[in-house]
Amino acid sequence: MASKGVIALDAMGGDNAPSSVLHGANTATERFPDLHWLVVGDETQIRPLLSTLPRLADRVEVLHTESRVANSERPSVALRSGRQSSMWLAIQAVQEGRAQAVVSGGNTGALMAISRFILRSPPGIVRPAIISFFPTARGETAMLDLGANIDCDAEQLVQFAVMGALFARSVLGLPHPTVGLLNVGVEDMKGNDEIRAAAQRLRQGEYPFHFHGFVEANEIGRGAVDVVVSDGFTGNVALKMAEGTSELYSHFLREAFNASWMAKIGYLLAKRTLTQLRSRVDPRRYNGAVFAGLNGVVVKSHGSTDAFGFSNAIGVAADMLQHGFMEDIRKECERLHWDTSTAAQAASA
Repeated sequence: MASKGVIALDAMGGDNAPSSVLHGANTATERFPDLHWLVVGDETQIRPLLSTLPRLADRVEVLHTESRVANSERPSVALRSGRQSSMWLAIQAVQEGRAQAVVSGGNTGALMAISRFILRSPPGIVRPAIISFFPTARGETAMLDLGANIDCDAEQLVQFAVMGALFARSVLGLPHPTVGLLNVGVEDMKGNDEIRAAAQRLRQGEYPFHFHGFVEANEIGRGAVDVVVSDGFTGNVALKMAEGTSELYSHFLREAFNASWMAKIGYLLAKRTLTQLRSRVDPRRYNGAVFAGLNGVVVKSHGSTDAFGFSNAIGVAADMLQHGFMEDIRKECERLHWDTSTAAQAASA
């Protein structure tokens, strides 16, 4: 199988694997008819499913392994003993050129650890970051880092801004994205030394985006910027808070519409609008977090998603390949003359 247009799928990663993986790929084939698939996992489970998906079957190469990374497995254990796992072999296929991207719904920590070990980072990138996107009042906003790097210095935050802007260009279709640094206030004196230093560099340099300045957490949902940049600790907390708030409002809506028979009639009258709202905020539509800053496209699908959600994670990977995300990263590293010795030293820390 030629490497061009091939996505490796960790068929055994996720709560509903391999069914959600294969049915997701089948759905993605409608949107991306030129893609081919390297499906890595237990062939005795994969082949019977492929026999029911003829459109997908003739585009698939199966790489058999019975080993998988468990959801509860520690990343260090996966690094030591998971070299024949479906996750490892799928990532290795990208490193070897057999595929251009990998999508997995498996253990997030293990996926990041194995991806960093096998793929490494391009010269100049300090550390990879996790990027994802979600709906806002103005459309969609990307955010990073979502948990890969708990503490970040100014150099990392600047690099995250560049990678986030290139992600917004590739996946969200925004040619001139706006970027903001998440902070406790919008005034110049607010925040710690690192975030203020990053802001100063972003104001003074020439970058492939418009730097908005500082944004507060309550501005994210308004869509104040196209890309929100933060350290991994703050970004993960903000993301989980947003997810929890969404679940809370869904709970309140169910309670309200079940409060009385009049409320139930109101639900019937508003059902079409509520269905549109549910579709707008459906997390499956925004499934697919990218491990940016590696020598290869790695996309993490939510482990509990269904085929529709997994197909959207595949769509993120396909968009990044189609729009040359990796080449854009390399070009920006060269153009900005990022210090490769500093990057290598920091990456090994």
